[in-house]
Amino acid sequence: MKKDTIIQTLKESYNRDLRKQVVKTLLVNEKESDTPDYKIINQIFSYVLKELDWKMAGNTKEWDNTPLEIMEETFPKIETTKWFQEQILTAQKMIEMEMRD
Repeated sequence: MKKDTIIQTLKESYNRDLRKQVVKTLLVNEKESDTPDYKIINQIFSYVLKELDWKMAGNTKEWDNTPLEIMEETFPKIETTKWFQEQILTAQKMIEMEMRD
């Protein structure tokens, strides 16, 4: 599925207020808990990865950040969450490991 189609599907499935609330809840949860619950956002992100047929191993040599771009475009201010930063760090670690091999 194409990036624009995935974004449109997510926006149709989750109205703007709900998408904003997801991010707001993430931020509150991250602030109040040492182990935030990322179940909902991880399920949505898994859907994005599945629809893109995106796999870490196939995208480490030439990094493709389309999944994170989709999340940024669909969920306002998600880039301010620890969850988003963790996704970037995980990707960077995978790239570094791949380059060492």
